[in-house]
Amino acid sequence: MRLFDTHAHLNSEHFAEQVDEVVDRAKKAGLEGVIVIGVDYETSIRACDLAAEYPGFLYAAIGIQPNSVGEAKEGDFDRVSQLAAYPGVRAIGETGLDCYWDDTPLEMQRVFFDQHIDLCHQTGLPMVVHMRDSGDEIVEQLKAHDLIPAGVMHSFTGDLRLADHCLELGLHISFAGMVTFKNNPALREVAKMIPNDRILIETDSPYLSPEPLRGRRPNEPERVVHILQCLAEVRETTPEELAKITTENAKRLFQLP
Repeated sequence: MRLFDTHAHLNSEHFAEQVDEVVDRAKKAGLEGVIVIGVDYETSIRACDLAAEYPGFLYAAIGIQPNSVGEAKEGDFDRVSQLAAYPGVRAIGETGLDCYWDDTPLEMQRVFFDQHIDLCHQTGLPMVVHMRDSGDEIVEQLKAHDLIPAGVMHSFTGDLRLADHCLELGLHISFAGMVTFKNNPALREVAKMIPNDRILIETDSPYLSPEPLRGRRPNEPERVVHILQCLAEVRETTPEELAKITTENAKRLFQLP
């Protein structure tokens, strides 16, 4: 199967000494690429470094995640912006809003979210949007913009109403390990309704290991196959066909050959 993991934190300390092994396992599992996500300036640099070390397989997304905004140093966003010119950078983010944790005031998150959106317009790169208990707030903020960049709602956990709003804004919807959890039939019903040209899959490694590996960390890109198989069953298609669809969607969104 042709697989693509659109969201993994291979730049985290969990993988500091084992990226080679993780990449090798991913390739053997059929992956054609992985987007490595920055959550602050340091991890954005590391994402760029990994994209340079594994060209044509690992790609970088650069940004300051909502829960990292409060710890950002003065000038960090400008430094992140300068990374956009690095080879292998294919997205801006992760950005967005988080109303679950209290790490950063919401208004400060909103300011950084707008800055990331502006950077998408400047670079022509898509955005990777973090959502946690914040879907309606994200839609509201995006609607305030005359032009909304292409992008993906990563690790989507909302209902069908929210998914429809995101689709209307031109966004893709990506599902992580939570869609496989036995106590999450409602999310699988949402996944069933996403159009073929807007659905993506991800691991959010090292977090959210899917069934049947739930709770086993670190999660890693090779496990995206379990998410794919779950979604194929829900959508009543073959894993091979859905793998092709999600991989082509990822390559189109992130402007890959």
